[in-house]
Amino acid sequence: MKKIIFGFFTLSAVFMACNSKDTNTTSSSSASSIKLPYEAGYTTDFTNNVSDSDLLMVLNTYKYWETGDLKALRGTMGDSMYVNGANGFKFMGLTDTLMKTWEKSRDSLSSVKITVDVWLKNHSVKDSADYVNVWYKEIDTYKTGKVDSANYSDINRIRKGKFYWYSSYRQKLKL
Repeated sequence: MKKIIFGFFTLSAVFMACNSKDTNTTSSSSASSIKLPYEAGYTTDFTNNVSDSDLLMVLNTYKYWETGDLKALRGTMGDSMYVNGANGFKFMGLTDTLMKTWEKSRDSLSSVKITVDVWLKNHSVKDSADYVNVWYKEIDTYKTGKVDSANYSDINRIRKGKFYWYSSYRQKLKL
């Protein structure tokens, strides 16, 4: 009988512990009790509070590149751009100047196939900056017949409904 009563009290204590709310603990304070080996240089305070219209605009940039509609692509961009390309290409300046480079690059391709795996909307609480991260696979077929494929991870920064900052990371694939 003592074992049954002890078991009942033990089970009750476990049940109460699982259902109790510690009013002194918040999700941020419980996370801060863990000592991480690095401190973020920018911020870790993000929400997903980026508009669906900004998400649509960013995803359309990929579609415009895929279909070769560079005029529509240009319409999604601000007057100036910062680009950190996966191939080492870096650019900071007027978007019209950038477009001349991208037009040459896109013109060398006979086809582009993009398969988006996932996107993530990120709003930085620190400075109210909006980002859309996109992970995708791209298969490029050059006019020479060469085929190149890679997985990409891109960061697209948005301001006033236009994207103006783009950073890309590439993992080459074998076909």
